[in-house]
Amino acid sequence: MSAYSLLKLAHVLLAVVAIGANLTYALWLRLGERAPEHLAYTIRGIRAIDRRIANPAYALLLVTGLAMTLVSEIPLSQAWLALAIAIYIAAAALGYFVFGPVVRTELAALEHGGTSDPEYLRQRGRARMLGVVTTAMILTILALMVVKPA
Repeated sequence: MSAYSLLKLAHVLLAVVAIGANLTYALWLRLGERAPEHLAYTIRGIRAIDRRIANPAYALLLVTGLAMTLVSEIPLSQAWLALAIAIYIAAAALGYFVFGPVVRTELAALEHGGTSDPEYLRQRGRARMLGVVTTAMILTILALMVVKPA
């Protein structure tokens, strides 16, 4: 098996882990909302999965992706690849600088005032919107990686 094939296998497995984890969060939140006494625990669990599984997988996706370009000599100037990297950087920045703080504020408001707290509801709405945006960004990257439009 070639180095490229091994890197590609690792890259695809990391994508499955990272994206798969992220796509379960909406279900976990729905289940948590059905049992509000467990919602804070659910959000903390999602944050733990993000920190310990999804985010490290996303970081390794960048490493394996760049390694594949070096091994295969695919130029980073390919439009589909440059766009995917730009979206990746934007999604990472959005997650770190915006989404993370929103979820921390959401959790604090939930723990302080419960599910009817206006600050919790505001932050829950923001987190939901950011979840949709970042998911769309990640799925766009996935589409670019699979289709590689000219």
